[in-house]
Amino acid sequence: MKLKESGIILFTEDYETALAFYVSNMGLRIREQKANLTVLDFGGSYLMIEDQGVSSSAPKTRSQNPTVLRLDVYDFEDAVHELRGRDVDVGVYEFSWGTIAVIVDPEGNRIELKNAD
Repeated sequence: MKLKESGIILFTEDYETALAFYVSNMGLRIREQKANLTVLDFGGSYLMIEDQGVSSSAPKTRSQNPTVLRLDVYDFEDAVHELRGRDVDVGVYEFSWGTIAVIVDPEGNRIELKNAD
């Protein structure tokens, strides 16, 4: 199998709010857009936002969503500062294996930034 590109599809209940979060707050660039479907640049791949998902007012548990969107960033502190400047609630946690920042999107999905340095 020879892949051109890989992507992740995120189904959302409130498509417009989720899309606004990923574009305005997370700073992802729109690559392509159709009715109730938007493709965003996601590093070397893409993140597709679609409707007909299920949201949660609290962070989803692993049984509700066993997937985490992980972004490895080179300028970790700058990325955290930039997101906080866009009113994103970011928690930073240090472990023996590295440092991560944890974000929860408006649908309750977990996003992590990892220091790639």
